[in-house]
Amino acid sequence: MFQSTPLWQDVWGEHLHHGLYPGGKPRSDHKQAQVDMVDAVLDWSAVKEVTSVLDVGCGVGGSSRHIARRFGASAKGVTLSPVQVQRADSLSAEAGLSDRCSFEVADALELPFASSSFDLVWSLESGEHMPDKRRFMAEMARVCKPGGRIILVTWCCRSLQPGETALSADEQRLLDQLCKAYYLPQWASIDQYKAIATDLQLQGIRTDDWSADVQPFWRAVIDTALTPRGVFGLLNSLRAGLGTIRGALVMPLMQRGLRRGLIKFNLLTATK
Repeated sequence: MFQSTPLWQDVWGEHLHHGLYPGGKPRSDHKQAQVDMVDAVLDWSAVKEVTSVLDVGCGVGGSSRHIARRFGASAKGVTLSPVQVQRADSLSAEAGLSDRCSFEVADALELPFASSSFDLVWSLESGEHMPDKRRFMAEMARVCKPGGRIILVTWCCRSLQPGETALSADEQRLLDQLCKAYYLPQWASIDQYKAIATDLQLQGIRTDDWSADVQPFWRAVIDTALTPRGVFGLLNSLRAGLGTIRGALVMPLMQRGLRRGLIKFNLLTATK
């Protein structure tokens, strides 16, 4: 993802995540679809007021800035990429938000903040990158203020059905291919995340499945990659490495996984 950030920004803008396509209906305003995703998640989570937010896996700070604007809040973002931090700071300065939005390189599994520091701890499409899901959620809970809200939106594999002990061999092969292409650790289901949240004694845990509402996103990304602008960008990314191109080539696998119900786009919210 870090290698492909400049290409993504050039085509899609400052939000490094899925767009929202209600009911799975295609739309052409893809950048707005990404903004709509942020707002829809906040609305679904019943967020009414925020003074301080931590954006875990902030990318170039698109969600941080949007939440800061919407609520008049201060926002901190963390990412493993110095390149993303630099770009996030630059975009925040351009938006006149440097006084309220700041970013730093940090490990989400060992957040450099005191306990009970933030009203809202937000993670949009970062959980799938975390090798230790429990430690990831435990850190989010630790830095959240008592009564504060935690929001997790992440790719998941499907939950096991009664009588099942594992995914099928074919399903696991598809997930393994995606892990290799996108440098992901083992996948988790929303039931596993919910069990972790329960174990951490979080309150009012709610989950949802928006898989149908993001399916058109991957078709749109593939179509963009096949335009002259996209092809030039992918070829140019060879200078940064082959990871970006490999990721682009397996996009149809994401579509296949979503269509067959193996891959889920899940939400979890709770209070501390």
